[in-house]
Amino acid sequence: MEATKEAVRGVAPPGQREVRQQHAKRPPFWRKAGRIVWRILRAGLIIGICYVILMPLMTKISSSFMEVRDMFDVTVRWIPRHFTLENYKVVWEAMKYPTAFWNSLKLSLIVAVLQTFSSALVGYGFARFKFKGSNLLFALVLVTLLVPSQTILVPLYLNFRYFNLFGLIPGQGLNLLNSYWPFILIAMTGAGMRGGLFIYVMRQYFRNVPKELEDAAYVDGASPLRTFFTVMLPGAVPSMVTIFLLSFVFQWNDSTLTSVFMGNEVLLPWTLRTLADTLGARAEYASLVNNTGMLLFMAPLLILYFVMQKHFVEGVERTGIVG
Repeated sequence: MEATKEAVRGVAPPGQREVRQQHAKRPPFWRKAGRIVWRILRAGLIIGICYVILMPLMTKISSSFMEVRDMFDVTVRWIPRHFTLENYKVVWEAMKYPTAFWNSLKLSLIVAVLQTFSSALVGYGFARFKFKGSNLLFALVLVTLLVPSQTILVPLYLNFRYFNLFGLIPGQGLNLLNSYWPFILIAMTGAGMRGGLFIYVMRQYFRNVPKELEDAAYVDGASPLRTFFTVMLPGAVPSMVTIFLLSFVFQWNDSTLTSVFMGNEVLLPWTLRTLADTLGARAEYASLVNNTGMLLFMAPLLILYFVMQKHFVEGVERTGIVG
């Protein structure tokens, strides 16, 4: 009876009112279709990017287990017809992998640790201490990113070949080549590979930290250096982890500076570069051994990334580059 009265008065009953409200909340057809099309395009874009990134890696993994005759077999694409581990055995011995791995690991760890600390210290100085010419100095730090490392190889070589510490060491100085000292001195002074980028990242992070934290430490009688170590540095751990990983990867992959400063040392980048020549391999077999060597070269970096992935992503989010 009530529903009939509401219908006569032009008012929809409660049940019909809810149905109309549900229909009103539904998006129009074209808006819904647009969302579906966008999801399809986004999925296709992500799949395409993943394919571009992973396809070379999958190709190397597949070919590393092949024999030479599988390369000329048109029926073989991804799965080898003649599965073998001989490539790994040959490459392991030719690259002197245990020795080269240990030497590369020591050098990369030393450089990464020193460069992380020096970048944090210099970045904190640029972020918190203003002095005459500080902006110009920071601009010069950024300019170093534009200078190719090959342009300063000769001055660096001569500097470490006749190292005299600004003339304090008499005679021809010290010969620091074929040692870790060139890398240690470069890293601890914040002048290592991509040092300008790392200093920029740390500066941006410290600029976004509230100054009240430092003021509270100063009120308690802490010096600027103690404030840096006890207050600022613990909060910068995610950013420092990111810099450590990037510095480690850059040093691990470097073959230019290592060949100039440590030409007599057995390191993975150099043994990988000369792998095919060492084996005297033909062109078709050189492709197999090079792919196998690249996998052995990349394996530690992949393991390191999977272990530190969470910290790396967190560090990238908190670096303050967009600030």
